Amino acid sequence: MLDEAFADGWGWWVIALAVGVPVLLVVLTELIGFLSRRQHPLAGPLTLMRNWVVPVGALFALLAFAIQSPADAVWVRVVATVFGFLVILLVLSSFNVALFANARVGSWRQRIPTIFVEIARLILVVVGLAVLFSWVWGADVGGLFAALGVGSLVIGLALQNAVGGVISGLLLLFEQPFKIGDWLDTGGVKGRVVEVNWRAVHIETGGGIQIVPNATLSGASFTNMSEPAGPYWATASLKFSTDDPPHEVMSLLVELADGLPMRAVGERAGVEYSGAAAYTVSIPVTAPPEAQQALTVYLSWLWYAARRRGFALDGDATDPVAEPDRLARALDAVGPTLHLREEDREVVLEAARLERYGVAEVVLPAGVVPDEVRIIVSGRASLRVEVGDARVDVGVSEPGELIGQSALTRERTRVVTTASEILTVLVLPLAVVDDLVRVRPRLAAEIGASLELKRSQAEDALARAGVAGNTLSPR
Repeated sequence: MLDEAFADGWGWWVIALAVGVPVLLVVLTELIGFLSRRQHPLAGPLTLMRNWVVPVGALFALLAFAIQSPADAVWVRVVATVFGFLVILLVLSSFNVALFANARVGSWRQRIPTIFVEIARLILVVVGLAVLFSWVWGADVGGLFAALGVGSLVIGLALQNAVGGVISGLLLLFEQPFKIGDWLDTGGVKGRVVEVNWRAVHIETGGGIQIVPNATLSGASFTNMSEPAGPYWATASLKFSTDDPPHEVMSLLVELADGLPMRAVGERAGVEYSGAAAYTVSIPVTAPPEAQQALTVYLSWLWYAARRRGFALDGDATDPVAEPDRLARALDAVGPTLHLREEDREVVLEAARLERYGVAEVVLPAGVVPDEVRIIVSGRASLRVEVGDARVDVGVSEPGELIGQSALTRERTRVVTTASEILTVLVLPLAVVDDLVRVRPRLAAEIGASLELKRSQAEDALARAGVAGNTLSPR
Protein backbone atom coordinates (compact mmCIF):
# COMPACT_ATOMS: atom_id res chain seq x y z
CA MET A 1 0.00 0.00 0.00
CA LEU A 2 2.80 2.42 0.98
CA ASP A 3 4.80 1.49 -2.12
CA GLU A 4 1.71 2.09 -4.24
CA ALA A 5 1.23 5.56 -2.68
CA PHE A 6 4.78 6.60 -3.50
CA ALA A 7 4.57 4.95 -6.88
CA ASP A 8 1.49 7.04 -7.75
CA GLY A 9 3.24 10.20 -6.52
CA TRP A 10 0.58 11.44 -4.11
CA GLY A 11 2.61 10.28 -1.06
CA TRP A 12 5.44 12.61 -1.93
CA TRP A 13 2.96 15.50 -2.28
CA VAL A 14 1.56 14.79 1.20
CA ILE A 15 5.05 14.80 2.74
CA ALA A 16 6.06 17.92 0.81
CA LEU A 17 2.94 19.78 1.93
CA ALA A 18 3.20 18.57 5.54
CA VAL A 19 6.83 19.67 5.84
CA GLY A 20 7.20 22.46 3.30
CA VAL A 21 4.13 24.58 4.14
CA PRO A 22 4.95 25.08 7.88
CA VAL A 23 8.60 25.79 7.08
CA LEU A 24 7.59 28.31 4.40
CA LEU A 25 5.13 30.00 6.78
CA VAL A 26 7.81 30.30 9.50
CA VAL A 27 10.31 31.78 7.01
CA LEU A 28 7.72 34.26 5.70
CA THR A 29 6.75 35.29 9.25
CA GLU A 30 10.35 36.05 10.19
CA LEU A 31 10.94 37.92 6.93
CA ILE A 32 7.75 39.98 7.37
CA GLY A 33 8.78 40.90 10.91
CA PHE A 34 12.23 41.97 9.69
CA LEU A 35 10.78 44.13 6.91
CA SER A 36 8.04 45.59 9.13
CA ARG A 37 10.55 46.84 11.68
CA ARG A 38 12.26 48.73 8.85
CA GLN A 39 8.92 49.87 7.42
CA HIS A 40 9.73 48.31 4.06
CA PRO A 41 6.77 48.30 1.60
CA LEU A 42 7.53 44.68 0.57
CA ALA A 43 6.09 43.53 3.89
CA GLY A 44 2.56 44.00 2.47
CA PRO A 45 2.82 41.55 -0.46
CA LEU A 46 4.61 39.00 1.74
CA THR A 47 1.81 39.23 4.32
CA LEU A 48 -0.73 38.54 1.58
CA MET A 49 1.37 35.59 0.48
CA ARG A 50 1.65 34.14 4.02
CA ASN A 51 -1.97 34.62 5.06
CA TRP A 52 -3.76 33.67 1.84
CA VAL A 53 -1.70 32.56 -1.15
CA VAL A 54 0.29 29.80 0.60
CA PRO A 55 -2.66 28.25 2.54
CA VAL A 56 -5.01 28.29 -0.50
CA GLY A 57 -2.20 27.06 -2.76
CA ALA A 58 -1.50 24.21 -0.35
CA LEU A 59 -5.20 23.31 -0.35
CA PHE A 60 -5.25 23.30 -4.16
CA ALA A 61 -2.11 21.13 -4.31
CA LEU A 62 -3.65 18.78 -1.77
CA LEU A 63 -6.85 18.38 -3.79
CA ALA A 64 -5.31 18.26 -7.26
CA PHE A 65 -2.09 16.31 -6.65
CA ALA A 66 -2.22 14.53 -3.29
CA ILE A 67 -5.84 13.39 -3.25
CA GLN A 68 -5.86 13.48 -7.06
CA SER A 69 -9.45 14.71 -7.30
CA PRO A 70 -10.82 15.01 -10.83
CA ALA A 71 -9.87 18.33 -12.46
CA ASP A 72 -13.49 18.99 -13.43
CA ALA A 73 -14.73 18.60 -9.85
CA VAL A 74 -16.53 21.69 -8.63
CA TRP A 75 -14.55 22.05 -5.38
CA VAL A 76 -11.26 21.77 -7.27
CA ARG A 77 -12.33 24.47 -9.71
CA VAL A 78 -13.52 26.75 -6.90
CA VAL A 79 -10.23 26.40 -5.04
CA ALA A 80 -8.27 26.89 -8.28
CA THR A 81 -10.26 30.07 -9.02
CA VAL A 82 -9.63 31.51 -5.55
CA PHE A 83 -5.94 30.58 -5.76
CA GLY A 84 -5.60 32.16 -9.21
CA PHE A 85 -7.29 35.37 -8.02
CA LEU A 86 -4.95 35.58 -5.03
CA VAL A 87 -1.94 35.07 -7.28
CA ILE A 88 -3.14 37.93 -9.51
CA LEU A 89 -3.44 40.21 -6.47
CA LEU A 90 0.01 39.15 -5.25
CA VAL A 91 1.62 39.87 -8.63
CA LEU A 92 -0.07 43.29 -8.90
CA SER A 93 0.89 44.19 -5.34
CA SER A 94 4.51 43.20 -5.98
CA PHE A 95 4.69 45.26 -9.18
CA ASN A 96 3.17 48.24 -7.36
CA VAL A 97 5.87 48.02 -4.68
CA ALA A 98 8.63 47.58 -7.24
CA LEU A 99 7.52 50.51 -9.44
CA PHE A 100 6.06 53.13 -7.10
CA ALA A 101 6.96 52.45 -3.45
CA ASN A 102 10.53 53.77 -3.74
CA ALA A 103 9.96 56.30 -6.54
CA ARG A 104 12.34 59.27 -6.44
CA VAL A 105 10.82 62.70 -5.77
CA GLY A 106 10.09 64.41 -9.08
CA SER A 107 10.27 61.23 -11.18
CA TRP A 108 7.38 60.16 -13.42
CA ARG A 109 6.65 57.27 -11.05
CA GLN A 110 6.19 59.71 -8.17
CA ARG A 111 4.10 62.18 -10.20
CA ILE A 112 1.68 59.71 -11.77
CA PRO A 113 -1.80 60.17 -10.21
CA THR A 114 -3.12 57.34 -8.07
CA ILE A 115 -6.22 57.08 -10.25
CA PHE A 116 -4.06 55.98 -13.20
CA VAL A 117 -2.55 53.21 -11.10
CA GLU A 118 -5.97 52.11 -9.85
CA ILE A 119 -7.44 52.03 -13.37
CA ALA A 120 -4.49 50.00 -14.69
CA ARG A 121 -4.82 47.63 -11.73
CA LEU A 122 -8.54 47.19 -12.36
CA ILE A 123 -7.95 46.42 -16.04
CA LEU A 124 -5.27 43.85 -15.22
CA VAL A 125 -7.52 42.22 -12.61
CA VAL A 126 -10.40 41.98 -15.12
CA VAL A 127 -8.13 40.55 -17.82
CA GLY A 128 -6.56 38.13 -15.33
CA LEU A 129 -9.97 36.93 -14.11
CA ALA A 130 -11.13 36.48 -17.71
CA VAL A 131 -8.12 34.31 -18.49
CA LEU A 132 -8.60 32.44 -15.20
CA PHE A 133 -12.28 31.68 -15.85
CA SER A 134 -11.48 30.68 -19.40
CA TRP A 135 -8.76 28.27 -18.18
CA VAL A 136 -10.55 26.84 -15.12
CA TRP A 137 -14.20 26.89 -16.17
CA GLY A 138 -13.82 26.93 -19.95
CA ALA A 139 -15.86 30.16 -20.19
CA ASP A 140 -16.06 32.08 -23.48
CA VAL A 141 -15.05 35.65 -22.55
CA GLY A 142 -14.63 36.95 -26.12
CA GLY A 143 -18.25 38.09 -26.28
CA LEU A 144 -17.92 39.84 -22.92
CA PHE A 145 -14.89 41.85 -24.10
CA ALA A 146 -16.69 42.81 -27.31
CA ALA A 147 -19.74 44.03 -25.35
CA LEU A 148 -17.56 45.98 -22.97
CA GLY A 149 -15.71 47.60 -25.89
CA VAL A 150 -18.90 48.71 -27.62
CA GLY A 151 -20.40 49.94 -24.34
CA SER A 152 -17.29 51.94 -23.50
CA LEU A 153 -17.33 53.54 -26.96
CA VAL A 154 -20.98 54.58 -26.63
CA ILE A 155 -20.49 55.95 -23.10
CA GLY A 156 -17.32 57.80 -24.20
CA LEU A 157 -19.12 59.52 -27.09
CA ALA A 158 -22.04 60.49 -24.86
CA LEU A 159 -19.82 61.93 -22.11
CA GLN A 160 -16.92 63.20 -24.20
CA ASN A 161 -17.04 66.73 -22.75
CA ALA A 162 -17.16 65.56 -19.15
CA VAL A 163 -14.61 62.83 -19.77
CA GLY A 164 -12.38 65.35 -21.58
CA GLY A 165 -12.32 67.54 -18.48
CA VAL A 166 -11.47 64.57 -16.30
CA ILE A 167 -8.68 63.46 -18.64
CA SER A 168 -7.33 67.03 -18.71
CA GLY A 169 -7.33 67.05 -14.93
CA LEU A 170 -5.55 63.72 -14.77
CA LEU A 171 -2.92 64.92 -17.25
CA LEU A 172 -2.38 68.07 -15.15
CA LEU A 173 -2.01 65.92 -12.04
CA PHE A 174 0.51 63.75 -13.86
CA GLU A 175 2.55 66.58 -15.35
CA GLN A 176 2.32 68.71 -12.18
CA PRO A 177 3.15 72.12 -13.71
CA PHE A 178 2.07 73.60 -10.38
CA LYS A 179 1.22 72.47 -6.87
CA ILE A 180 -0.93 73.60 -3.99
CA GLY A 181 0.28 77.00 -2.79
CA ASP A 182 1.80 78.10 -6.11
CA TRP A 183 0.76 81.42 -7.65
CA LEU A 184 -0.67 81.28 -11.18
CA ASP A 185 -1.37 83.93 -13.79
CA THR A 186 -3.74 82.51 -16.40
CA GLY A 187 -4.20 85.80 -18.22
CA GLY A 188 -7.63 86.41 -16.78
CA VAL A 189 -7.09 85.07 -13.26
CA LYS A 190 -4.17 85.65 -10.93
CA GLY A 191 -3.90 84.10 -7.49
CA ARG A 192 -2.81 81.20 -5.28
CA VAL A 193 -3.75 77.58 -6.00
CA VAL A 194 -5.74 76.17 -3.07
CA GLU A 195 -7.19 72.98 -4.59
CA VAL A 196 -6.65 70.75 -7.64
CA ASN A 197 -9.07 67.99 -8.57
CA TRP A 198 -9.95 66.00 -11.69
CA ARG A 199 -12.29 68.69 -13.03
CA ALA A 200 -10.94 72.10 -12.07
CA VAL A 201 -8.31 74.17 -10.27
CA HIS A 202 -9.43 76.44 -7.43
CA ILE A 203 -7.51 79.74 -7.32
CA GLU A 204 -7.76 82.22 -4.45
CA THR A 205 -7.63 85.69 -5.99
CA GLY A 206 -8.04 87.80 -2.87
CA GLY A 207 -11.61 88.62 -3.84
CA GLY A 208 -12.90 85.05 -3.72
CA ILE A 209 -12.23 81.58 -5.10
CA GLN A 210 -12.03 81.43 -8.90
CA ILE A 211 -12.68 77.96 -10.36
CA VAL A 212 -10.83 77.36 -13.63
CA PRO A 213 -11.69 74.14 -15.57
CA ASN A 214 -8.76 71.87 -16.27
CA ALA A 215 -9.70 71.80 -19.94
CA THR A 216 -9.19 75.58 -20.03
CA LEU A 217 -5.75 75.36 -18.45
CA SER A 218 -4.75 72.45 -20.69
CA GLY A 219 -5.71 74.33 -23.84
CA ALA A 220 -4.06 77.67 -22.97
CA SER A 221 -0.79 79.00 -21.62
CA PHE A 222 -0.39 80.21 -18.05
CA THR A 223 2.44 81.43 -15.85
CA ASN A 224 3.52 79.70 -12.65
CA MET A 225 4.87 82.69 -10.73
CA SER A 226 6.27 80.45 -7.98
CA GLU A 227 8.70 78.69 -10.32
CA PRO A 228 11.61 78.44 -10.48
CA ALA A 229 12.43 78.38 -6.79
CA GLY A 230 13.95 81.57 -5.43
CA PRO A 231 12.87 85.19 -5.27
CA TYR A 232 10.03 86.57 -7.34
CA TRP A 233 10.88 89.71 -9.28
CA ALA A 234 8.42 92.59 -9.19
CA THR A 235 9.03 94.98 -12.07
CA ALA A 236 8.04 98.57 -12.74
CA SER A 237 8.56 100.76 -15.81
CA LEU A 238 9.47 104.36 -15.00
CA LYS A 239 9.95 107.59 -16.94
CA PHE A 240 12.07 110.59 -16.00
CA SER A 241 13.28 113.63 -17.89
CA THR A 242 16.07 113.43 -20.45
CA ASP A 243 17.82 116.12 -18.40
CA ASP A 244 18.23 113.73 -15.47
CA PRO A 245 21.67 111.99 -15.48
CA PRO A 246 20.99 108.28 -16.17
CA HIS A 247 23.62 106.91 -13.77
CA GLU A 248 22.37 109.09 -10.91
CA VAL A 249 18.79 108.03 -11.59
CA MET A 250 19.79 104.35 -11.70
CA SER A 251 21.68 104.72 -8.44
CA LEU A 252 18.61 106.22 -6.78
CA LEU A 253 16.32 103.48 -8.12
CA VAL A 254 18.56 100.71 -6.78
CA GLU A 255 19.13 102.44 -3.44
CA LEU A 256 15.40 102.78 -2.78
CA ALA A 257 14.62 99.21 -3.89
CA ASP A 258 17.33 97.74 -1.66
CA GLY A 259 15.82 99.59 1.31
CA LEU A 260 12.40 97.94 0.98
CA PRO A 261 11.51 95.81 4.03
CA MET A 262 9.93 93.12 1.82
CA ARG A 263 13.04 92.69 -0.34
CA ALA A 264 14.31 89.09 -0.41
CA VAL A 265 17.30 88.65 1.90
CA GLY A 266 20.59 88.30 0.08
CA GLU A 267 19.24 89.61 -3.23
CA ARG A 268 19.90 92.96 -4.89
CA ALA A 269 17.55 95.00 -7.01
CA GLY A 270 18.36 95.60 -10.67
CA VAL A 271 17.65 98.43 -13.09
CA GLU A 272 17.84 98.72 -16.87
CA TYR A 273 18.01 101.91 -18.91
CA SER A 274 16.37 101.66 -22.33
CA GLY A 275 17.01 105.24 -23.47
CA ALA A 276 14.67 108.22 -23.83
CA ALA A 277 14.60 108.57 -20.01
CA ALA A 278 12.88 105.14 -19.66
CA TYR A 279 13.94 102.72 -16.92
CA THR A 280 12.83 99.30 -15.73
CA VAL A 281 13.49 98.36 -12.11
CA SER A 282 13.34 94.76 -10.83
CA ILE A 283 12.74 94.18 -7.12
CA PRO A 284 13.34 90.73 -5.56
CA VAL A 285 10.62 89.69 -3.11
CA THR A 286 10.17 86.39 -1.32
CA ALA A 287 6.80 85.49 -2.89
CA PRO A 288 4.39 86.76 -5.58
CA PRO A 289 1.78 88.10 -3.09
CA GLU A 290 4.35 90.61 -1.83
CA ALA A 291 5.02 92.02 -5.30
CA GLN A 292 2.13 94.49 -5.41
CA GLN A 293 2.79 95.67 -1.86
CA ALA A 294 6.47 96.16 -2.67
CA LEU A 295 5.67 98.18 -5.79
CA THR A 296 3.15 100.32 -3.90
CA VAL A 297 5.66 101.22 -1.20
CA TYR A 298 8.48 101.64 -3.72
CA LEU A 299 6.60 104.00 -6.03
CA SER A 300 5.42 106.13 -3.11
CA TRP A 301 9.00 106.39 -1.80
CA LEU A 302 10.22 107.27 -5.28
CA TRP A 303 7.88 110.26 -5.52
CA TYR A 304 9.52 111.86 -2.48
CA ALA A 305 13.07 110.72 -3.30
CA ALA A 306 12.94 112.04 -6.88
CA ARG A 307 11.92 115.48 -5.66
CA ARG A 308 14.63 115.51 -3.01
CA ARG A 309 17.17 114.84 -5.78
CA GLY A 310 15.58 117.27 -8.24
CA PHE A 311 14.70 114.52 -10.75
CA ALA A 312 11.60 114.87 -12.93
CA LEU A 313 9.69 111.63 -12.29
CA ASP A 314 7.12 111.33 -15.10
CA GLY A 315 8.46 114.64 -16.38
CA ASP A 316 7.43 116.55 -13.24
CA ALA A 317 10.06 117.90 -10.84
CA THR A 318 7.92 120.39 -8.93
CA ASP A 319 7.98 120.08 -5.14
CA PRO A 320 5.53 122.05 -2.98
CA VAL A 321 7.93 122.14 0.01
CA ALA A 322 10.52 124.00 -2.10
CA GLU A 323 8.49 127.23 -1.98
CA PRO A 324 10.39 130.00 -0.10
CA ASP A 325 7.50 130.90 2.22
CA ARG A 326 7.26 127.32 3.44
CA LEU A 327 10.97 127.25 4.23
CA ALA A 328 10.57 130.52 6.18
CA ARG A 329 7.64 129.10 8.18
CA ALA A 330 9.58 125.94 8.91
CA LEU A 331 12.54 127.96 10.15
CA ASP A 332 10.22 129.89 12.44
CA ALA A 333 8.96 126.59 13.86
CA VAL A 334 12.41 125.13 14.61
CA GLY A 335 14.14 128.40 15.45
CA PRO A 336 13.91 127.84 19.22
CA THR A 337 15.69 124.51 18.87
CA LEU A 338 18.69 126.25 17.27
CA HIS A 339 18.50 129.32 19.53
CA LEU A 340 18.52 131.49 16.41
CA ARG A 341 18.88 135.23 16.59
CA GLU A 342 17.63 137.66 13.98
CA GLU A 343 21.10 138.14 12.52
CA ASP A 344 21.41 134.34 12.01
CA ARG A 345 18.14 133.96 10.10
CA GLU A 346 19.26 135.08 6.64
CA VAL A 347 22.42 132.93 6.75
CA VAL A 348 20.42 129.85 7.71
CA LEU A 349 17.71 130.54 5.12
CA GLU A 350 20.25 130.69 2.32
CA ALA A 351 21.83 127.35 3.28
CA ALA A 352 18.78 125.38 4.47
CA ARG A 353 16.25 123.36 2.47
CA LEU A 354 13.15 121.32 3.20
CA GLU A 355 12.82 117.60 2.48
CA ARG A 356 9.96 115.14 2.78
CA TYR A 357 10.05 111.37 3.27
CA GLY A 358 7.40 108.73 2.70
CA VAL A 359 6.10 106.39 5.38
CA ALA A 360 8.73 103.79 6.43
CA GLU A 361 11.38 105.38 4.18
CA VAL A 362 14.91 105.44 5.57
CA VAL A 363 15.92 108.98 6.49
CA LEU A 364 19.39 108.17 7.79
CA PRO A 365 20.98 104.69 7.69
CA ALA A 366 23.31 103.26 10.32
CA GLY A 367 27.07 103.20 9.89
CA VAL A 368 27.55 106.55 8.13
CA VAL A 369 29.09 109.86 9.24
CA PRO A 370 26.44 112.49 8.39
CA ASP A 371 27.49 115.69 6.68
CA GLU A 372 24.12 117.35 7.34
CA VAL A 373 21.84 117.82 10.33
CA ARG A 374 18.07 117.47 9.98
CA ILE A 375 15.47 118.99 12.25
CA ILE A 376 11.97 117.51 12.25
CA VAL A 377 9.36 120.08 11.21
CA SER A 378 6.32 117.77 11.06
CA GLY A 379 5.73 114.05 11.47
CA ARG A 380 7.68 111.56 13.54
CA ALA A 381 10.68 109.32 12.97
CA SER A 382 11.41 105.94 14.55
CA LEU A 383 14.85 104.76 15.63
CA ARG A 384 15.94 101.14 15.52
CA VAL A 385 19.11 99.12 15.91
CA GLU A 386 19.86 96.18 13.61
CA VAL A 387 22.07 93.47 15.13
CA GLY A 388 22.35 90.46 12.84
CA ASP A 389 18.79 89.46 11.97
CA ALA A 390 17.36 91.26 15.01
CA ARG A 391 15.68 94.64 14.70
CA VAL A 392 15.07 96.48 17.95
CA ASP A 393 13.03 99.70 18.16
CA VAL A 394 14.88 102.04 20.50
CA GLY A 395 13.01 105.35 20.35
CA VAL A 396 11.03 108.00 18.52
CA SER A 397 12.00 111.51 17.37
CA GLU A 398 9.33 114.20 17.55
CA PRO A 399 9.02 117.63 15.83
CA GLY A 400 11.81 119.95 16.93
CA GLU A 401 14.31 117.12 17.52
CA LEU A 402 17.50 116.60 15.56
CA ILE A 403 18.42 113.73 13.22
CA GLY A 404 22.08 113.10 12.49
CA GLN A 405 23.52 115.18 15.33
CA SER A 406 26.45 112.74 15.46
CA ALA A 407 27.76 114.76 12.49
CA LEU A 408 29.01 117.30 15.04
CA THR A 409 31.17 114.69 16.79
CA ARG A 410 32.19 113.05 13.48
CA GLU A 411 30.89 109.69 14.73
CA ARG A 412 29.17 107.03 12.67
CA THR A 413 25.46 106.63 13.24
CA ARG A 414 24.48 103.63 15.35
CA VAL A 415 20.75 103.56 14.62
CA VAL A 416 18.56 103.49 11.52
CA THR A 417 16.16 106.43 11.34
CA THR A 418 12.96 105.88 9.36
CA ALA A 419 9.84 107.96 8.84
CA SER A 420 6.95 106.69 10.97
CA GLU A 421 4.60 108.91 8.97
CA ILE A 422 5.00 111.50 6.23
CA LEU A 423 8.01 113.38 7.53
CA THR A 424 9.14 116.93 6.75
CA VAL A 425 12.62 117.98 7.89
CA LEU A 426 14.72 121.11 7.67
CA VAL A 427 18.18 120.20 6.36
CA LEU A 428 21.20 122.23 7.47
CA PRO A 429 24.75 121.75 6.14
CA LEU A 430 27.26 120.72 8.79
CA ALA A 431 29.28 123.91 8.34
CA VAL A 432 26.27 126.07 9.26
CA VAL A 433 25.55 124.02 12.39
CA ASP A 434 29.23 124.14 13.37
CA ASP A 435 29.13 127.94 13.19
CA LEU A 436 25.99 128.04 15.32
CA VAL A 437 27.44 125.69 17.93
CA ARG A 438 30.65 127.70 18.07
CA VAL A 439 28.79 130.86 19.21
CA ARG A 440 25.99 129.10 21.09
CA PRO A 441 27.45 127.13 24.03
CA ARG A 442 23.96 126.30 25.20
CA LEU A 443 23.13 124.74 21.80
CA ALA A 444 26.28 122.64 21.95
CA ALA A 445 25.37 121.41 25.44
CA GLU A 446 21.81 120.54 24.37
CA ILE A 447 23.05 118.60 21.34
CA GLY A 448 25.53 116.69 23.51
CA ALA A 449 22.81 115.91 26.04
CA SER A 450 20.52 114.78 23.22
CA LEU A 451 23.20 112.42 21.92
CA GLU A 452 23.73 110.88 25.35
CA LEU A 453 19.99 110.55 25.96
CA LYS A 454 19.41 108.78 22.65
CA ARG A 455 22.35 106.47 23.28
CA SER A 456 21.13 105.66 26.79
CA GLN A 457 17.59 104.93 25.54
CA ALA A 458 18.97 102.69 22.80
CA GLU A 459 21.16 100.73 25.22
CA ASP A 460 18.21 100.24 27.60
CA ALA A 461 16.04 98.97 24.75
CA LEU A 462 18.79 96.59 23.62
CA ALA A 463 19.25 95.31 27.16
CA ARG A 464 15.52 94.60 27.46
CA ALA A 465 15.67 92.73 24.16
CA GLY A 466 18.66 90.68 25.34
CA VAL A 467 21.16 92.34 22.96
CA ALA A 468 24.52 93.54 24.24
CA GLY A 469 24.42 97.30 24.95
CA ASN A 470 28.02 97.92 23.92
CA THR A 471 26.81 97.70 20.33
CA LEU A 472 26.27 101.46 20.52
CA SER A 473 29.62 102.36 22.05
CA PRO A 474 31.49 105.03 20.05
CA ARG A 475 34.16 103.71 17.69
